[in-house]
Amino acid sequence: MTTLPDRPHTALLVVDVQNGVVGEAHERDKVVANITTLVGKARAGGVPVVWVQHSGDGLAKDTEAWQLVPELSRDGSESLVHKTYADSFEATDLEDVLARAGIGHLIVSGAQTDECIRSTIHGAMVRGYDVTLVGDAHTTEDLSEYGAPSPDKVIAHTNLYWHEHRAPGRTASVKKTDEITF
Repeated sequence: MTTLPDRPHTALLVVDVQNGVVGEAHERDKVVANITTLVGKARAGGVPVVWVQHSGDGLAKDTEAWQLVPELSRDGSESLVHKTYADSFEATDLEDVLARAGIGHLIVSGAQTDECIRSTIHGAMVRGYDVTLVGDAHTTEDLSEYGAPSPDKVIAHTNLYWHEHRAPGRTASVKKTDEITF
């Protein structure tokens, strides 16, 4: 149970599913399809969808690379958080958006697994949120030429350790898209 008082609600967080982030990502189409399914489930269940969009070097605002992928469309009433750091909470209004909606549990999807997803799930947990990582709805690019494991191993490892993650008064879990209900 979240350690945040008076925050009984859940939100779906969609992190950095942008053309320039997931264009060459591992199993891009499958992951984007799963996120599309999650967005549909959240909307049907009346659960807020919060979109996060990164900008920075190589990802300038308002460029084609910065845009959300064409398969996903943000409803104008859904919150959009702009970020410039890996952790979606750092120097953004995400905490304010979630507090106003009484959100204490985040269901997280998006990219990149080894940077923004890991930073955001840890950032949420240390701030008192319960966090469910959707194990088949996050992805990353292949950085093995720089010494990183292959993307499938990065994703599998993140799912493994997040499934086992614990903190006082908070829960962490990993579920597949078809296991998520709102």
